[in-house]
Amino acid sequence: MHGLGKFLLLTVLACLGQTFHGSDIIHGKKAPNNSMLYMVSVQNKWGHVCGGFLVSEDFVITAAHCFKEEPEHVILGTQNLWRLNTEPRYIEYMCKHPAYQSVGQGDDLMLLKLYGKAPLNNGVTTIPLPAPEINLKENLICSVAGWGKTENGSGVDDLRVVNVSLINRQTCQRAWGNNFPSNVICAGGYGTDKGFCQGDSGGPLVCEGIAVGVVSFNKYENCKYPDVPNVYTDISKHLKWINNIMKAKTCVL
Repeated sequence: MHGLGKFLLLTVLACLGQTFHGSDIIHGKKAPNNSMLYMVSVQNKWGHVCGGFLVSEDFVITAAHCFKEEPEHVILGTQNLWRLNTEPRYIEYMCKHPAYQSVGQGDDLMLLKLYGKAPLNNGVTTIPLPAPEINLKENLICSVAGWGKTENGSGVDDLRVVNVSLINRQTCQRAWGNNFPSNVICAGGYGTDKGFCQGDSGGPLVCEGIAVGVVSFNKYENCKYPDVPNVYTDISKHLKWINNIMKAKTCVL
């Protein structure tokens, strides 16, 4: 069993209600073979704890709240966590976004610097990041993927993926209530049975081949038919910070 059921309940702003971080894929399907080769399994000494995605030969993006799981290495280039195609790559250091305080307050973003550079080949690829001025239209069909429990409550070892529709911020904020964080994207949940749930956070929201968001949080427990949208960190709003760290090779503010 992965460490997917061992996460702690986060206390966030009362007006947000109870939220859990995570990205178990609900009503999705097994990812096609040799697809999504940018996906990363972020692991601690007990196994898989979060998702992530490779954005350069030596940097992975994931969620800041995954820091509490004490990750120590990542697995690249595999879709099944029991049939690994590569050796683990250890994390040299982790850079949480400086504005991050808790998952419900936004800026839920972290960069993992790997020891050495991963060879990019037919089994391991990077995924591009968005432009700062990207315009994501409501109802655009995107995808989210991860390893974790399904709608049946059982864990999986194979990467699973599901399509989700983007939801505009006004609708999302009304559903969640006051003090909804800025710099986030909403997609999935809210009137549909597709999206993510408790489990491995940090995976990418992919729209038209670009990683535009990072899985952050959903409302506690109601995963099959959530009454609020799923929430992702908006990568386009954090590009300067991301690029500065990748260039400087250190956790700069």
